[in-house]
Amino acid sequence: MSRIHEALKKAELERATHGGPEDHVIEQPMPSGMSARMVGSVNADGPLTFEALQARTARVQWNPNLNTMLFFAGSDQAMGKEELRTLRSRLYQMRERKPLKKILITSALPQEGKSFVSANLAQVLVQQRGRRALLIDADMRGPRLHQAFGTAVQPGLAEYLMGEQDEFGVIQQGTMENLFLIPGGRPVTNAPELVSNGRLKNLMARLEPLFDWIIVDSPPAALVSDASVLANFCDGVLMVVRSSVTPSEAARKARMEFTPDQLLGVVLNGIDPKLDSYARAYYPAYGQPEAELKKS
Repeated sequence: MSRIHEALKKAELERATHGGPEDHVIEQPMPSGMSARMVGSVNADGPLTFEALQARTARVQWNPNLNTMLFFAGSDQAMGKEELRTLRSRLYQMRERKPLKKILITSALPQEGKSFVSANLAQVLVQQRGRRALLIDADMRGPRLHQAFGTAVQPGLAEYLMGEQDEFGVIQQGTMENLFLIPGGRPVTNAPELVSNGRLKNLMARLEPLFDWIIVDSPPAALVSDASVLANFCDGVLMVVRSSVTPSEAARKARMEFTPDQLLGVVLNGIDPKLDSYARAYYPAYGQPEAELKKS
């Protein structure tokens, strides 16, 4: 048994230091009816395919909130749909100039609409034929995306990062074709340490080839360090600012959590249509991020 213990310790150290192969859990019998959870590689059969992912992940009957999940509703007149299509177009334009697939969505403070933007951006991305999107709730201190989708919060990202589940145990397939969800899992207080333990890096490397876009919903950047840590695993950051609500100082503080190269732009949420009938939903951040933040 000491050899097993030593092997597990060595494997854990290598994953944390170098980002080793993805893990799955194996039950190892032990005396007195107890069991130990052993970690083993799932890379033995080669790279993961999309077909294998579909076959091994859970199919879930989502019950989305149609008031906030715009593309699950039948009407094409819902306010915000066209602005999200515009945001999608801008992202594709940016992709022509730089590698762009993994997008972090954050805000300065809570209640500014980052989860709304994350969920609906993922939905609009898969409206294009053949496009696949993975939505990850990385706000592990207070996960919310599962509520919008009408599904269970766990097992989710927290359980994956703690080594309790593999990727097949936490990814959900729902009722919208080519849209996949990893909920936040049970709330945790040590999110930055979990994000930095090597398993998120492995998860991204394993799943990135299978999707056209990966959207990551993070905690507010002005309050906790999670967003700045998560940004290191993504290609760019979109910051959500709520019109006439977000204090400019809070937005500026959140902006400083990211390098100029990381910030893609600012999504202005909650605009009164009476004040802006054209519904400007997106401000590009290239060149003048501070100026754009001041406008909001």
